[in-house]
Amino acid sequence: MPITKERNAAIFTEFGGKATNTGSIEGQVAQVTERIAQISAHLKENKKDFSTHRGLMQLVGKRKRLLTYLQKHNLAGYRALIEKLGLRK
Repeated sequence: MPITKERNAAIFTEFGGKATNTGSIEGQVAQVTERIAQISAHLKENKKDFSTHRGLMQLVGKRKRLLTYLQKHNLAGYRALIEKLGLRK
């Protein structure tokens, strides 16, 4: 199930500052993380859905690239985002 417009606006408001600030790295990472969680739940029920698994791996790679960019350009923001999303332990 795709992310609704309302949920998308809420994600960008929480992480990007405004709902219209869809280019913020923090908001993009949060959005991709939300999609990863949804696809992971789908794959727990549909273990043989290999095309969705490939899409999941692409999203994980995209999130990794975004986080690498954020870490290089804004270390404090990176650490705050990781803490808020609970990605690293």
